[in-house]
Amino acid sequence: MGTLNGKSAIVTGAGGGIGRGVALALAKEGANVTVVDLNGDGADETVALLTGLGADALAVHADIRDSAQVDAAVSAAVDRFGTVDILVNNAMGARGQVAFEDITDDDLDLAFGTGPIATVYFMRAAFPYLKNGYGRVINFRSGAEMIPLGGMGSYIAAKGAIGGITRVAAREWGVHGITVNSIAPSAMTAAAKGYFDANPDKLKEVLSTQSLQRFGDGEADAGRAVVYLAGPDASYVTGTTISVDGGGAFYS
Repeated sequence: MGTLNGKSAIVTGAGGGIGRGVALALAKEGANVTVVDLNGDGADETVALLTGLGADALAVHADIRDSAQVDAAVSAAVDRFGTVDILVNNAMGARGQVAFEDITDDDLDLAFGTGPIATVYFMRAAFPYLKNGYGRVINFRSGAEMIPLGGMGSYIAAKGAIGGITRVAAREWGVHGITVNSIAPSAMTAAAKGYFDANPDKLKEVLSTQSLQRFGDGEADAGRAVVYLAGPDASYVTGTTISVDGGGAFYS
C-alpha cells in the first residue's frame, strides 16, 4: 500500500525528463497523476507508462505561460480526480549559452514565463483545492543559483525567483495546512545534455563540484524526494529547499 494512495497530483513538464520520473514515483506510491506538458505526445507517453503501472492518469496539453490554459489544466484535474492534493511545478524553459550582456527580452519572457510566473499561475489556480486539509506544493529550483554557470543568466534569475515564491507562500499558506517546499535536483535532462554537448569541458567541471560525482535519476532521486515532501512524513516541513544533487549546492 502506497503512502499516497488516493491522492491527486499535478506534475508540470511531465512529458519527459525529470517530470516523467516524478510522475512515475508518485504513481508508484498510489497517487493519481495529471501530466501537464506542452508536448502532447510526451504527455500521452507518460500517461501510458503510468496506466501500465495500474495508476489513474490524465494527459493535459497546455502552454503554461497562458494563465487561461493553466486554469483549464487544473479544472481538468479536478473534473477527473475531484481535487488537487499535490502540485509539482517542474516545467521550465530557458535559452542557455547566452552571455549576460546578450540576454534578450525573449530570453527573459521564456525563463520567467515558464518558471516563476507559471508557478504562480498553478499555485493560484490550485489553491482552492489545496485547502482540503492535505495540500502539498513542491517547486523546482536549481543548484545553479548557488554555483552559477556562465551563459545561464535568465535561467538562474528565474530559478531564484521561484525560491522567493516558495518562501512567501509557505509563510502565508501554512494557516490552511498547505506545505510549500522546493527541491534543487541534478539530473541529465535534455536541456542539460544540450548544454554539455556544446560545452564538454563543463561536464567534468560540474561533476567535480559534487560530492557524489554522477548525475541524479529523475525517478529514483528527484522523484523520491518529491514523494517525501508530498507524503505524510513531511507534514511539518515547509518553506525549505532540499538539494538532490549529490552534494553540489549545499543549500542551508
